[in-house]
Amino acid sequence: MTPRRLLVVTTASAEPELLRERVQRHAGEGSVEIKIVAPAADVSPLQWLASDEDQARGEAGEVAARSAEAVSGEGRVETEVGDTDPVQAIEDALRTFTADEVIVITREGDEASWLEQDAGAAARERFGVPVTHLTV
Repeated sequence: MTPRRLLVVTTASAEPELLRERVQRHAGEGSVEIKIVAPAADVSPLQWLASDEDQARGEAGEVAARSAEAVSGEGRVETEVGDTDPVQAIEDALRTFTADEVIVITREGDEASWLEQDAGAAARERFGVPVTHLTV
């Protein structure tokens, strides 16, 4: 049986139990392959214009590692730091990872960066796969 392929795009560290539960729910009964992409989205508009994203990339790497650790027992997991724009990061990931479903995790309300706002809705409109958006 072909494993279910989940693309998890997260700009925030979700509670490990929440992330594990969501992956289990969306994976179903069979095996699963998970690609975790952490966009370097925590940049100001000025930092974005100046391509000053080193700190955001470091933080995104930590988010990816913590997320991978949370779901490591669920199946094969790979991680990467993505583009500053979460929707662009999804597009980039889908070029090399054919996902059955995308799970987008962003921060809530005022905690979300300007690049995170509406990422879930934009992904639903733009890509031909089911998208679930969670806020933490």
